[in-house]
Amino acid sequence: MTTAEQTTVSRMPNPVQLVPEMGQTAAALRSVTGNGTIDQATVGLVQLRAGQIVGSTYLAVLHTSTLRKNGESEERIAAVATWPTSPYFSAAERAALALVEAVLQPSASTERVSDALYEQVSSHYSDREIATLAMVIGEVNFYVPLAVIGKPLPGVSPSRQWTPVPTP
Repeated sequence: MTTAEQTTVSRMPNPVQLVPEMGQTAAALRSVTGNGTIDQATVGLVQLRAGQIVGSTYLAVLHTSTLRKNGESEERIAAVATWPTSPYFSAAERAALALVEAVLQPSASTERVSDALYEQVSSHYSDREIATLAMVIGEVNFYVPLAVIGKPLPGVSPSRQWTPVPTP
């Protein structure tokens, strides 16, 4: 049996129990990203790509599962990692995926989001929609430290995977 097979909970106590205010912040972020400004399919695709870029299996599995539950096709889900050469995405979705890559990947140039990319994104999205896309990316990044430090288990519900907070 491997170490991964033996692990049934994450390696740290439930962060929301440790820092209750985190739940309020997470709820506020969900409210912004789910405000209806951006199509939820696009939100899910951007969140999946963000999880892939930061190298978090937990986040990639979480967002893949959400996309499936929302009726997204297996082809589109699988093609997120190779979206630039995939025929499955609209021009607006491509702009959103290019934006998440620019924001989360280091750039050899002085700026990650070039004027050309911003122009491409703004040709598909209003200022409010761009701000919402920024928060969609930010919502995933809010969870990255917990995913990396706490090692939550892919495919396990949050309520079942964190170790209980020890009582004094």
